[in-house]
Amino acid sequence: MTTRLLTRAPRRERPALELAPGLGLPRARLHEACGDARATFALWLAMQTTGPVFWIAPAWNRARLNPDGMRGFVDPGRFIFVTPQRPEDVLWCMEEVLRAGAVALAVADLPAPPGLTAVRRMHLAAETGAREGGATPTGLLLTPGNGGAPGIETRWRMDGAHQREGWRLCRLRARTAPPRAWHVGGLPGPARLTAAEAEAEAERDRRSA
Repeated sequence: MTTRLLTRAPRRERPALELAPGLGLPRARLHEACGDARATFALWLAMQTTGPVFWIAPAWNRARLNPDGMRGFVDPGRFIFVTPQRPEDVLWCMEEVLRAGAVALAVADLPAPPGLTAVRRMHLAAETGAREGGATPTGLLLTPGNGGAPGIETRWRMDGAHQREGWRLCRLRARTAPPRAWHVGGLPGPARLTAAEAEAEAERDRRSA
């Protein structure tokens, strides 16, 4: 009987949507963004894509994107807005969009983080869409508070910077990178990132999420 030895092959890096050099979100996976500026984070990510972007939000959600505010980041005409009536339909729509593989980015604005089963289904849908569709779809969940969707690839928090112009970006969770924080300037033009002095706060935020 032949015994096959396990090899420790290096992990293959996934193609990523890069927000800035060296800072990206792996494609064909599901990610999460929270914080007061989570919609800005989503628009920043949309800048890294071409073609249509699906934006899925419950019909009762009154926090709608303003086309004038979007225009500095991306052409509002690229966005297809879907407004399901029921919370479970938001997740269903997200899953189907990812599985179709027709767009590079799909965003779901949720009233609360979904459960692990729903997250796993969306991961599988994105991977299926990458294999069978014309684009490599990436999913982004926008969640209130500190987020907390289980099983996501990365979790980010973006808020307005109180002490200076720009935003504070925290990577709260990632499968292959440690928590870290940056100050972000320059948007909606080319982003300028500098390491935040209080990077330890990102670790505290991650533990409390």
